[in-house]
Amino acid sequence: MQRVYDFIRRHPTGVDTFWGVVLLALSLLGETADGQPSTGGNGWIAVPVTLAMASVVALRRRMPEKMLLLAAFTGVVQLVFDVDVVLANFAMLIIIYTVAGHDTSRWARRLALVGGLLAGPLAQLRWPDDALTTGQKVAFTFFLIVPFALAWVLGDSIRTRRAYFQQLEERATQLEKEREAQSKVAVAAERARIARELHDVVAHNVSVMVVQADGAAYVLDAAPDQAKQALETISTTGRQALAEMRRLLGVLRTGDDQESGEYVPQPDVQQIEELVEHVRTAGLTVDFRIEGTSRPLPSGVELTAYRIVQEALTNTRKHGGPEAGASVRLIYFDDGLGLLIEDDGRGSAHELYEDGGVDGKGHGLIGMRERVGMVGGTLDAGPRPGGGFRISALLPLKQS
Repeated sequence: MQRVYDFIRRHPTGVDTFWGVVLLALSLLGETADGQPSTGGNGWIAVPVTLAMASVVALRRRMPEKMLLLAAFTGVVQLVFDVDVVLANFAMLIIIYTVAGHDTSRWARRLALVGGLLAGPLAQLRWPDDALTTGQKVAFTFFLIVPFALAWVLGDSIRTRRAYFQQLEERATQLEKEREAQSKVAVAAERARIARELHDVVAHNVSVMVVQADGAAYVLDAAPDQAKQALETISTTGRQALAEMRRLLGVLRTGDDQESGEYVPQPDVQQIEELVEHVRTAGLTVDFRIEGTSRPLPSGVELTAYRIVQEALTNTRKHGGPEAGASVRLIYFDDGLGLLIEDDGRGSAHELYEDGGVDGKGHGLIGMRERVGMVGGTLDAGPRPGGGFRISALLPLKQS
């Protein structure tokens, strides 16, 4: 049964042609059943009328507007040449339904409605039944109008319903496209976030390990105790890097609640002092001060502040030179947290802080700007007038 239905949907004109041929055959058989045409004085015109109406049924979906005009013209011919109603006139109901049910012109739908409403009264005026009283004629005329009106209303409702479902499909398609676009944006944002976290964790800890390893190799023969201390620092830093990497990877896992206790919490402002001590142990002189009254901050602001200080001190070790020193200021304002990190080293190349990085470099400052932008803050990075490098940031407590 489904195959038959699919075939009908794929070949609408073929199906209509079949019913047109059936209507033509039944009409011709009815006209010649008594051996002579049963129409009015010009019964010979009934044959082309029947052919025209059969064509209307056969081509109703391929060219509905033209077939409506053909049906209307054929009806006028019947009225003018006194060709009584034939079985083929059933095609008028079909074409009215078709025009009202498809996406045709407004004039065609109006013509179908008006023509259908006038068909019954005009037939009664042209071929009156003298056996009926006036009241019966009026009632009979009304009953002739009803099928045409119902055909138009049914077709119009089908067209409205089809348009409604088409609109729903288009809306569903649009929503699906928007959902895909939002998913791509979310994936890109998540990749950027993971890249920032990986950079901050790896760059800071690996730079400390590299500095300590170079120092241990330099003093290995002359001062074994210092070399041992440097190796211990490398070991501690490596474990810390692994812990933070485990935390970051744990965020990406789903349904892993049993192991959630293994992941360390995200860094916050309170851990900046530990970060500074760790950097001092690695050999960088850092002056750390807190101004204002410290208080709890939003988690996003705390993590951003920690990562900015971490990246700034990492850059000082990488670009400042062996004798560079740094200062870190945390300033609590009423409506935000200020950060000022300065060093007296050589500073970074111009393209690393001005153009956002070239040849895969400068991702730390790019990550800083992204983090600060996510919490609605501002960041300024560049060389100091007297030498060295300065990074200042203002992180609002209320994200806009």
